Amino acid sequence: MRHIPAIKVVAFLLGVLLAAPLPAQTVYRVVDEQGRVTFTDNPASGGDEVEVTPLPSVSSSRAAPKASAQAPQRRAPGRPFMPYDRFMIETPRDNTRLANPTTAVELSVSPRLRDDHQVRLRVNGEISQSALHSEAFWLANLPAGTHQLQAELLDSQGHVRHQTPPVHITVAP
Repeated sequence: MRHIPAIKVVAFLLGVLLAAPLPAQTVYRVVDEQGRVTFTDNPASGGDEVEVTPLPSVSSSRAAPKASAQAPQRRAPGRPFMPYDRFMIETPRDNTRLANPTTAVELSVSPRLRDDHQVRLRVNGEISQSALHSEAFWLANLPAGTHQLQAELLDSQGHVRHQTPPVHITVAP
């Protein structure tokens, strides 16, 4: 009878465990006496169980837009902080009307965003999305009405170096 070294058995079992899908973790919503809401994985906290669904994904890689005679002309965003030739919100387009309060915001950055630069998103002048090294963001639960979106380019020290032209969207009631 052949004996398998224990280290190989442990390595095999670890590999099987890592390859297996993990079950969803239960999350509980807890409201304290002051009305503050926190989330925990501790069922003893006395909170209500919350169903957590994964967020839809947005690809930041896009095909180049096709030229169209019907495409509206966008105003020039001004001269971006070098080394970028283009820095603007690609979708949603200006004056878009949304039936859903959740939308993707995708930027057009050319050339690609440098590793030491980040982008943050403002909605109605307020920071909505923290600075990320990304050209795509999700906005969720926008209230009905008109909103102004604007992205800011931050350099490696976190200083705002450029802003996109504002884009206005309307969320239908």
